[in-house]
Amino acid sequence: MSVTAPIRSNIQAINGSRIRIVNRAAANMPDVLPLWFGEGDDPTPAFIADAAAEAAKSGKTFYTANRGIPELRSAIQRYLKRIYDQDVTIERITVTASGMNALMLITQCLVGPGDNGVVIGPVWPNGQQAMRVMGAEPRRVDLEPQEDGGWRLDLDKLFDACDENTRLISINSPGNPTGWMASEAELRAILDFCRARGIWVLSDEVYSRIVYDRPYAPSFLTIAEPDDPVIIVNSFSKSWSMTGWRLGWIVAPPRLQNEIEKMTEFNISHATTFVQHGGVAAMDHGDDYTNGLVQRYGQARDMVFQRLAALPRVRLARPEGAFYAFFALDGMSDSLAFCLKLLETAKVGLAPGIAFGDTGEGRIRLCFAASLPKLSEALDRLEPQLR
Repeated sequence: MSVTAPIRSNIQAINGSRIRIVNRAAANMPDVLPLWFGEGDDPTPAFIADAAAEAAKSGKTFYTANRGIPELRSAIQRYLKRIYDQDVTIERITVTASGMNALMLITQCLVGPGDNGVVIGPVWPNGQQAMRVMGAEPRRVDLEPQEDGGWRLDLDKLFDACDENTRLISINSPGNPTGWMASEAELRAILDFCRARGIWVLSDEVYSRIVYDRPYAPSFLTIAEPDDPVIIVNSFSKSWSMTGWRLGWIVAPPRLQNEIEKMTEFNISHATTFVQHGGVAAMDHGDDYTNGLVQRYGQARDMVFQRLAALPRVRLARPEGAFYAFFALDGMSDSLAFCLKLLETAKVGLAPGIAFGDTGEGRIRLCFAASLPKLSEALDRLEPQLR
């Protein structure tokens, strides 16, 4: 007689991705236009791919430092100086195997059973699920939807959600899925609150360059001191078309670096060695590529907004950043079922709003990082279903 080996109950209780449910349902539908995931349809530019391929061919395929190859950490340092005009010491920079890996590493360092983290939503769910993995409680404080389809952060509600067991406030700006962007004044208010309370700020800034009225979004990089309780996570995925490469980085205070290095060792040892050389090329030679990408995404944003906002059932504000249209649809109460129906009727794959929390129900996320012709065709298919 054998005894059933247990699985951690908090892991069993975590829901899988509802976006993946839509993706899997389309497995045998070759004519579906996929706009469900947060990525464009441009392959990684050749100058990045060639640098990684050359590194692999030249034998850069061995173990390396936990915190990343010196060449990439130095390239990130140069990038932060060039774009943000910030002098960030190399000791504060750690290379990770994706932005999600960075979020998981930091969560492992900061929270455990009995702790809580306050999360600004609606938001991509993986960060708060990392808290659940660690046995901590994620507390959602959602942005307030406005009549024009936009979003507003209530700072009083955010701060009131914190108590003596709050270890961090998690913010994603520009935001996925909302396109909301925090102002510098809001970031300063959060920083002042966390300084006074001894609470960490975990700032997911993977869309920081994908904004349409300035070179970069307001960032804790430009307002926080090196020793402040602020951790900034970024990724190569969005601004350099490297989603499949799984490469990111962390900027954190010196006092946290030993713990980050340990968690990196225990999770992944280090990001893939030759992939990091592709990251060096992205950092040092990718500014023109990123600028061109954002210009195209701006055209896509305007086209999607004009066409969707004209439909009487749709409520949508022009997104301030990122590359998503997160629109409300009058009369639709089950976004997952509706997205599955759209697969059959319109042959377009979208992300259900419920994937981003209860506040997302009644909404759908469309990723407009695709080519303009593909977007135009997708909208032609969708409009009859959304009227």
